[in-house]
Amino acid sequence: MSSKYLVDPELAPLLAELPPIELTRELLPALREMPFPILADPTPPDAVTVTAVEVPGPAGAPPVALSIYVPSGATGALPCIFHVHGGGFVAGAAATYEPLHRSTALETNCILADVSYRLAPETPFPGAVEDCYAALGWLFANAARLGIDPTRIGVMGESAGGGLAAALALLMRDRKAYGLAFQHLIYPMLDDRTCTTPTPHPFAGEFVWTASSNRVGWSALLGHEPGRAGVSPYAAPARAADLAGLPPAFISTAALDLFVEEDLEYARRLMRAGVPVELRVYAGAFHAFDLLSKSEVSLTARRDTLQALRRALHPTGAR
Repeated sequence: MSSKYLVDPELAPLLAELPPIELTRELLPALREMPFPILADPTPPDAVTVTAVEVPGPAGAPPVALSIYVPSGATGALPCIFHVHGGGFVAGAAATYEPLHRSTALETNCILADVSYRLAPETPFPGAVEDCYAALGWLFANAARLGIDPTRIGVMGESAGGGLAAALALLMRDRKAYGLAFQHLIYPMLDDRTCTTPTPHPFAGEFVWTASSNRVGWSALLGHEPGRAGVSPYAAPARAADLAGLPPAFISTAALDLFVEEDLEYARRLMRAGVPVELRVYAGAFHAFDLLSKSEVSLTARRDTLQALRRALHPTGAR
C-alpha cells in the first residue's frame, strides 16, 4: 500500500525529484558519484575555520581523515561534536555535510569534527566503526591542544552515521575508554533484523531508502545476509543485550522512515536501562527529509536538533 497520502504536503513535491533507488552492488559506483542536494548554508565563510587532518587509524589500517570546524575567534575550551556521516554504510562523504557543519558549529558554539571512515563492501565490519573509534580516541587524546573540553564531547550521526555513533557509544562504554557526554542519533540505522522481519511496517520505507536498499547496505557491512544470529552489537547496536551506562540520547526519526520502528524500540530500551532519552518523531516525513527541504516540518526538526545539541554541549546554559 502506498504511503503517499501520509506525506506532509510541503514535502510531497520532493518525491518527484527523489525517486527511490533500488540499490545494488553494481550501482554503488554511480551512487557514490551522485551529488546529495543538501541545503545551502547561509553562514559567512569566515565565521568558521575548517582544518583537514589525518590521524592514526586502527592497527594495520590506513590513517583516518578528520575535518575540524572551529568558530572563528573562539576562546577557551569548547565542547565538541564528533560527527559520523550517513550513506547506508556503502556511500556518503563527510564533505557533503559541510554546509550544515558550519552553521552547527557557529550556532551551538562548539568544535565539530567530522570523520571519513572506510566504506563497505570494500571494508566490511569492523572497519568503519574501528576507524571512527581510532579518530575519536585521537580527539580525546589531543583535546587540550585542539581547544576542546574533554568532558563535553559527544557523538552524532544520521542514518548509517547514527548507527555508527550508537555503536561508538557502546564501544566507549565496553572498552572503558573516554566518557561521552551524549549521543545524538538522527533516524539511525540500528538493526539488521529489520531486513528479515516477517511483519514489516506497511507504511514505512517507501521513499529515499527502501527495504531492498537496506538489505544491500547491511549485507555489504556484515559480509553476509542480515538477520543471522551472532551479529555484533558494534555492527548493529540494536543487538546489544545491555544498554545500561550509555550516555544520554537524543533520537529523532520520521514516521515514514524505514527505521522508525527500530528507532522507537532502541529509545524504549534505553529508557528501560535508565538512560535519559529525548525522542522526536516527525509526522508525514521520510528518510533525510530534514536535509533536503525548508518545509515547516524540516525546519522544526532542525530547530529541535540544535536546541538538543545546545543543552548537551552547554549543560549549565552557558554559551
